[in-house]
Amino acid sequence: MPGATHLYAIAIGSNRPHGRFGRPSRVVEAAVARLDQDFGLFDASPIILNSAIGDAGRDFANAVALIESALDPPEMLKRLKALEREFGRRPGKRWATRVLDLDIALWSGGRWRSRALSIPHPALARRGFVLQPLAAVAPRWRVMGPVTVGHLAQRLARATPRG
Repeated sequence: MPGATHLYAIAIGSNRPHGRFGRPSRVVEAAVARLDQDFGLFDASPIILNSAIGDAGRDFANAVALIESALDPPEMLKRLKALEREFGRRPGKRWATRVLDLDIALWSGGRWRSRALSIPHPALARRGFVLQPLAAVAPRWRVMGPVTVGHLAQRLARATPRG
């Protein structure tokens, strides 16, 4: 589909301050602004704060941006990883602290599978820190057949014990 415009849901996270942007919530704001500059922002969720997973240490600021682009998923992933590097992300261990984490959660082209990329994101149904902001901007986006983002967010909320 050369030239076709696609809608992407980009999951954004940060749990390490940035020298220029400051605390993680400001890093997420700066990333949303940069996505708008580079691609054209369709919408962005509110920023939410979440507890860290695994060895990530500090709590995360998370959001989702809906952007439009004619890029195919592998090229979009390359651009997102380059943006992470511009913000100071360095390769490291999984679940470590990071200035910026950008993942393709969904795209309007449906499923995509390659060795380097799976869309929808394989862990989407288990990640409240992605589903909650995604449901704020795209609750009716179909993920699997009739199952929408809103459905997945509700299922996860019911399954998650409140403590």
